Amino acid sequence: MRFLTAGESHGPSLSVIVEGCPAGLSLTEGFINEQLARRQLGAGRGARQRIEQDRAQILSGVRRGETLGSPIAMLVTNRDHANWQETMATGETQGAADRLFTIPRPGHADLAGALKYDRRDCRDILERASARETAARVAAGSVSRRLLEEAGIHIGSSVTGVGGIQSPPGETVSACRGLDPEMPMTDPEAARRVQEAIRAAAADGDTLGGSVCVLAEGIPPGLGSHVHWDRRLDAKLGAHFFSIPSVKAVELGAGVRVSGLRGAEAQDPVHYEVRRGFYRESNWAGGVEGGISNGEVIVVTAYLKPLSTLMKPLDSVDIGTKRAAKAQKERSDVCAVPAAAVIGEAVLALCLAEALLEKVGGDSLGEVLRNLEQYRLQVERF
Repeated sequence: MRFLTAGESHGPSLSVIVEGCPAGLSLTEGFINEQLARRQLGAGRGARQRIEQDRAQILSGVRRGETLGSPIAMLVTNRDHANWQETMATGETQGAADRLFTIPRPGHADLAGALKYDRRDCRDILERASARETAARVAAGSVSRRLLEEAGIHIGSSVTGVGGIQSPPGETVSACRGLDPEMPMTDPEAARRVQEAIRAAAADGDTLGGSVCVLAEGIPPGLGSHVHWDRRLDAKLGAHFFSIPSVKAVELGAGVRVSGLRGAEAQDPVHYEVRRGFYRESNWAGGVEGGISNGEVIVVTAYLKPLSTLMKPLDSVDIGTKRAAKAQKERSDVCAVPAAAVIGEAVLALCLAEALLEKVGGDSLGEVLRNLEQYRLQVERF
């Protein structure tokens, strides 16, 4: 199962193709749009979210509410494109040279991308580098999420920190679902302080980063593999989460905390009961050992830097004149951490659905579920 997205932030639309989804999976635009709407929520979001009303249109691969086994194509229209038609025109336009974006923002892809692709207008880079692309990824992740739900696998998330203000992660998927979507923290007092910090940062023309914890329950042991670097589940999880814009660090389970412990403290002792089978009472490993899921909850924490676009810009250099200048401004959010939690759910779903199909296979939903049931029985009888 794989996907590919296309589109620029202020272009006409975003598009995504999901290939490898089994036939017979119930899938509606309404389900996808629920996830897209969640991505647009959250304290600290900017004016763009008041313009867009993200909706996915399914163009192929689904008939009468069920997947066909063929590629699923979806389109998410950018309503803001109406304000950028000349700037983002695919053909030649008069006066386009007068609107060049030539002063890159520190921390963004502007300068590195302009150098790599030999572009004298940073907009050729920033439009695709924008986190707006994640709307298409959430649409793709919704397809994976539906498949995982049929397999008894469920995903949730919580915000664990913003601007240095911390909150414990949600310990279960059901607990995560009851959190305030504006700032989904388990500690209401921390959430209140974050709201104040966001308002203060906005007044200063600044931005805030933070961290999110994403969980997956119901994972069978045996997804991923120890035999090659690119088949390890932890490696795949890291790649998916690092691909989210602004993510600068990713932890699996206890992450860096175990580096300061002794081995006897940092491992998860194994127990066995006839009813439960093999299990662990702790989960320092975050559900993955040796590149393979071990049957416990998958726990991934992602850390996001503050957004690069500042209303009080930092020092930069005009790539045309080579003179010092303040970085150009581009409409942005003050804080996008709550949205990152939803995006994290999507990329976790994409990664786990791929790993699940790699393990059990099947061209139809019925075949996948039968194969999964046989594998679960094998594990139970071990």
